[in-house]
Amino acid sequence: MLTDALIADRIEIADLFTRFALLLDEGRWEDAGTVFAEDVAVHSPRGGELRGLDKVVGFMRRSDVEGRYTQHTTTDLLVDVEGDRAAASANSIVRYYREGQAPHFTGGLRVITTAVRTPAGWRFGDVRIAPVWTSGD
Repeated sequence: MLTDALIADRIEIADLFTRFALLLDEGRWEDAGTVFAEDVAVHSPRGGELRGLDKVVGFMRRSDVEGRYTQHTTTDLLVDVEGDRAAASANSIVRYYREGQAPHFTGGLRVITTAVRTPAGWRFGDVRIAPVWTSGD
């Protein structure tokens, strides 16, 4: 049975995916603490395994390419809350483009996370990013 508290938790966790996408698309690295726990672990083909908020933010800053932009679209969100932890996953389509131009590269990702309840609200404690397909150059 879905209680009001469980529904609120699921909505807040769904919002994490949106805030994560906007953080990446807008390059707002200073807002990473609104998405990730301090001791976050991020696993991805590009970054390998990164542990800790500072290392994740440092990697995102170094990966930023002048004149290249992204648009992340998150779909098929699934959230399973158990107390102060939740398993959450989604598909993400990422389009890479230059201002005023059509995307030159597109990728499909599977994002699998563990969210944790913190005093500041839900945050990603573990993020696993797995590429599924790519198109373009």
